[in-house]
Amino acid sequence: MNTDKQLLSKAKIVVVGNGMVGHHFVEEMAKNSDYQITVLSAESRLAYDRVHLSEYFGGKTAEDLAMTTPEHYDELGVTFKTNAKVTKIDKVAKCVTTESGATYHYDKLILATGSYPFVPPIPGKDQDHCLVYRTIDDLEDIANSAKVSKVGVVIGGGLLGLEAANAIKQLGLQTHVVEFAPQLMGVQIDGGGGRLLKSKIEELGVQVHTSKATNVIEKGDKCRYKLCFNDGSELETDLILFSAGIRPYDNLAREFDLAIGERGGIVVNNQCQTSDVDIYAIGECALWNNFIFGLVAPGYAMAKVAAKHIGGVTGTNGELAEFTGADMSTKLKLMGVEVGSIGDAHGKTEGSLTYTYENQPEGVYKKIVVSSDKKTLLGAVLIGDTSEYDTLLQYMLNAIELPEAPEGLILPMAADKPTLGVDALPDTATICSCHNVTKGDIIAAIDCGAVDVGQVKSDTKAGSGCGGCAALVKSVAENEFEKRGLVVKKDICEHFAYSRRELFDIVSVEKIKTFDELLSSHGRGLGCEICKPVAASVLASVWNDYILKKPHLSLQDTNDTYLGNMQKDGTYSVVPRIAGGEITPDKLIVLGQVAKKYNLYTKITGGARVDLFGARVEQLPPIWKELIDAGFETGHAYGKSLRTVKSCVGSTWCRYGVQDSMSMAIDLEHRYKGLRAPHKIKFGVSGCTRECAEAQGKDIGIIATENGWNLFVGGNGGMKPRHGDLFATDLDDETLVKYIDRILMFYVQTGDRLQRTSVWLENLAGGLAYLQDVIMKDSLGITDALEEQMATIVGSYQCEWKTTLADPEALKRFQPFVNSDKGDSNIQFVTEREQIRPARDEEKIAVTIIDATEKEAVAEDA
Repeated sequence: MNTDKQLLSKAKIVVVGNGMVGHHFVEEMAKNSDYQITVLSAESRLAYDRVHLSEYFGGKTAEDLAMTTPEHYDELGVTFKTNAKVTKIDKVAKCVTTESGATYHYDKLILATGSYPFVPPIPGKDQDHCLVYRTIDDLEDIANSAKVSKVGVVIGGGLLGLEAANAIKQLGLQTHVVEFAPQLMGVQIDGGGGRLLKSKIEELGVQVHTSKATNVIEKGDKCRYKLCFNDGSELETDLILFSAGIRPYDNLAREFDLAIGERGGIVVNNQCQTSDVDIYAIGECALWNNFIFGLVAPGYAMAKVAAKHIGGVTGTNGELAEFTGADMSTKLKLMGVEVGSIGDAHGKTEGSLTYTYENQPEGVYKKIVVSSDKKTLLGAVLIGDTSEYDTLLQYMLNAIELPEAPEGLILPMAADKPTLGVDALPDTATICSCHNVTKGDIIAAIDCGAVDVGQVKSDTKAGSGCGGCAALVKSVAENEFEKRGLVVKKDICEHFAYSRRELFDIVSVEKIKTFDELLSSHGRGLGCEICKPVAASVLASVWNDYILKKPHLSLQDTNDTYLGNMQKDGTYSVVPRIAGGEITPDKLIVLGQVAKKYNLYTKITGGARVDLFGARVEQLPPIWKELIDAGFETGHAYGKSLRTVKSCVGSTWCRYGVQDSMSMAIDLEHRYKGLRAPHKIKFGVSGCTRECAEAQGKDIGIIATENGWNLFVGGNGGMKPRHGDLFATDLDDETLVKYIDRILMFYVQTGDRLQRTSVWLENLAGGLAYLQDVIMKDSLGITDALEEQMATIVGSYQCEWKTTLADPEALKRFQPFVNSDKGDSNIQFVTEREQIRPARDEEKIAVTIIDATEKEAVAEDA
């Protein structure tokens, strides 16, 4: 412990503000024991993670979001005060005074006051239930307001606006986003990306209104308030959330004569000093080169520079640490939609060229901006799929020369897709921009004794900011470990230090039946969007339990939760199983009657079954009751499981058929229906080599021969088609089924999360030959166990819809709003080719919803 004399001799540093950037400065400065640090926080709590603030509504507590604790600051020797808003700076006496009158002297003062939400000067903005989205206290206000509201509007369609929209949607409100600009996220993405993002956000049930300026907020007719727009239109709402940007919290600098920018912000130099050399400003309150950075990464860089400058730390040649700007690239997930923005996303550089790929059916938009000579990447936009983000970012940050055909970087079907392995990156390559961690820093951490990815992250802080670099950090570290001959663990996420295969073995051997049990015995934290679905898949694969039981419900995605595929307008598809495509006239009539009764769009699919589209969530139970009563069962179109077994009519009808493909297809579909796997599975069975069922493009393909069946494995259609590999020839019925049992269970056990059989087979050590040895020669001695596990799955099948209809508690979730039994008025259809389709925005009509209580009041008045 420090003695009083030692404390008196130490230089005093006072930090005003304890947000993410202020806290980062404290941690950097505390490495130097020559300074006494005092932190003054205006909030009631110490620093917490604002980047993941929306997870508060997903179950995380304030403690989960906390970045430090009183005990940690005590360990660092840091003095701290909460509820200590600074109101005065005396530059001559070098002291600050808080609202309570307490005074603190400093040798160096750090202003890390951050920013505050900008609320447009709209008449009516200061009423109850007109809120902002910035702090945990704000979130608590939003949650309280949502309890007495049905409709919520977010004013602002930027990053924070969409995060806020997700928050109120999670609270069960009908949600709208109002944006003044003609597109969402106009700073980060271009017009094409903005259009697709709007479409994808609306598919999730959030209505987006662009090019809307609010003139006034008035009392509503049906809701609490009414937004009146300058184009004459109106929007009713109960809750208004302002998220229209931020403004630097520079009031102290304004009041006490520090230089301020023309449009706000505390002016700083490259060492983050203000116009007073003993006062520094970092983060969103600081104006550097007439620019305010609204991301956490530049703030962290400023914190490091300020700490080094105060501590007298210089470079190898005696140069001062400098802040010279920051990369504003970002990768995130907004309401489940992947979004990436890199560098010059708008292509403003003179002479720049663009390559664009758009796949509307898949909801994917990608654009790269390159220099006029096509050698340098300047920027990129990725919507719906950010898998290339890390590679593209490194091309841009390190000026790595582009391949001869740059478009191959974003085209999914490029024959020779260029790859950029971590070995190609220089040691100076920035891997984590939040903490400015380079590849060299990661290697240095390993040199100093880090033996796993978790320790690398702990030592370097890489991946602990926005989290967007986590995959690249893992790749770099694991590549270096492998070079040194160390065993590389394939952890699925920060909550489980295991691969999917290892979790499968743990669940099987220890007979673990729930995620909570798995987490408490083998994990840490609360879980995340990676490990929860993995656990759901593994538990279902091993135990085949009803997925909507209370312990499993929170693990499921939207499709599994409602046992149907959500469509772009918020309705669901109804897909009963039609094994092998064979259906009786009576069942076909039932499908027609149900479709006609509920006005559903009807489609014969490529998988040889009938899909019914346009079912509202509240219609799903009565629709499925009619289908179950008629002998149908769920087709699992929503699950990572067997979808269809497509077949021709085979030797029963076709003069070319050499085997009974229909019977085989039906038997296989009934055998494997409900099998949960890392990804969806499709079969094809053809009765002869003319291949009418297209079996060689399926996960499991079966083609009849004069002597039996040829078995193909690992075929795939989709964005990157793959021809199945011929696994075995001329198999009899019994051997065919035995081999499929083994292959599927081996895939279920060893496949990575969300990995199709095609990718699994390509990544399998030893490839096809290895798989043949395991399955046909029992090289691992596991075939009996694989068959036994499949027999357990087959014997425990249940139709999930039949189980749901018998469970009153399960049926309660099938209503459009948690606090209302009304239908969703945004779901509207138009007729085209004698069937319904979702109405486009310009085709929708305004709908007035009247409560039953209002109807009764009208009747009484009459």
